[in-house]
Amino acid sequence: MEKYKKLLVAENIKPTFQRIKILQYLDHHHNHPTVDMIYEGLYDAVPTLSKTTVYNTLDLFRKSGLVNALYITETELRYELRHQIHHHFYCRKCGRIIDVDVGCEYQDLMTINGHKIEEIHGSFRGICNDCLKK
Repeated sequence: MEKYKKLLVAENIKPTFQRIKILQYLDHHHNHPTVDMIYEGLYDAVPTLSKTTVYNTLDLFRKSGLVNALYITETELRYELRHQIHHHFYCRKCGRIIDVDVGCEYQDLMTINGHKIEEIHGSFRGICNDCLKK
């Protein structure tokens, strides 16, 4: 828990129990969870947690740069801890979102035509290896 407290304090975010648990959940679940997935995953351990708290916490984390908000599908927003720039593969059959490292020629750019770059997102859609084998 100390690791997560330090991360939050470094971003000038008050390290409440619920914020720490949400950050810890994201660190341990690399499935690009939705708000509902995080809420359901933490509710038993944190019964005072509300979906509103999860939404607000993730928004705070996104604004501080701790997490990325991903629009991979048309119907839901997914979250992940911010790491090195990478792209995502969305399987149309099973719905999994998989990190892929294909390199990005733009990842080191800070500006394009005078515009400040804050985020880079790339995604691919298709059928994953597991689904192809079935």
